[in-house]
Amino acid sequence: MSKRDYYEVLGVDKNANPEDVKRAYRKLAMKYHPDKNPGDKTAEEKFKELNEAYEILSSPEKKQRYDQFGHAGVNGNAGGFEGNGGFGGFEDIFGDIFDMFGGGFSSRRRSGPQKGADIKYELSITFEEAVFGSEKTIEFYKYENCHTCDGSGAKPGTSKKTCPHCKGTGEVRFVQRTPLGQIVNVKPCDQCGGEGHIIEDPCPTCKGKGKERKRKKVKVRIPAGVDNGSIIPLRGEGEPGTKGGPYGDLYVVLRVMPHKIFERDGYDILCEIPITFVQAVLGEELEVPTLEGKVKYKITEGTQSGTIFRLKNRGIQNPKGYGKGDQYVKVVVEIPKNLTDKQKEILKQFAAEGGEEIHEKRKSFFDKVKDVFGV
Repeated sequence: MSKRDYYEVLGVDKNANPEDVKRAYRKLAMKYHPDKNPGDKTAEEKFKELNEAYEILSSPEKKQRYDQFGHAGVNGNAGGFEGNGGFGGFEDIFGDIFDMFGGGFSSRRRSGPQKGADIKYELSITFEEAVFGSEKTIEFYKYENCHTCDGSGAKPGTSKKTCPHCKGTGEVRFVQRTPLGQIVNVKPCDQCGGEGHIIEDPCPTCKGKGKERKRKKVKVRIPAGVDNGSIIPLRGEGEPGTKGGPYGDLYVVLRVMPHKIFERDGYDILCEIPITFVQAVLGEELEVPTLEGKVKYKITEGTQSGTIFRLKNRGIQNPKGYGKGDQYVKVVVEIPKNLTDKQKEILKQFAAEGGEEIHEKRKSFFDKVKDVFGV
């Protein structure tokens, strides 16, 4: 019987790229795989035909010969399932297909010891606690090994029984014959759920689960310099593992509450302080709040609103020991309100003393407004 055109088998045209060929093969291979069609000879033949077509069209060299000479150009190369473990060039496809039919090759890992689940805990701390470090005690619920059966799941005085179906291995194996050769599948035992044992008389406290939910207290040391979103891992404080596996971990995620005065920028501290009009004009020694108390700082005469000055090494300590950040202080001049008549008169005299200089600046500004808006 003559062979069908390989492009027709896969349902693609001759201009199909490798991804189109791969996609078409995957779709049809899953449809006609022997595991989905047990005892169906027609499906088995189509599956073999698909593999043959894909082996040729997925190889640029073989595809070129096939396009030029047809089946005669690849005679002896098609259907080459011997060698390389019987898989030809299909390794990238088989993972998808085998996953669909049980994924037998990965079940061994699932049947062995498994680490317990990790726990995430969000802890709110003050701005000062983040800056200087602290120690906190947190409380949360987690599963622990049952205190009655010590995690065995069996009633005290009894023991687990070896599963008669899997003989204690927790897995069963079966061989499948396919056009690609024999495939050994390994799956968790359905009688014991992959545990390898059966509990005939379960513990009355945990009902055979071997675990119970308990309130747990843990001390958390918060290093100086942590920031919002920092994570502190506590190894082994998570859920218990299974089949002798280790405990999971506890991850404490820090949420730093905002400060009334300070803001943080990396390891630097930012803050604003108000000053009066007179202080800005005449200059004055100010008391500036810092993370470690107040310090004195002299502002010069004529300080403008929005001026920023730096206090070196008044920021946050780098937790890795790379020194401290700085504090940046922005002064904001407060304009007085509700002036008395006398105060207003004094300001008028002050403006008059400025004379033409102030007048010219005002005139210059309004000239610019006219230039922009034409009015």
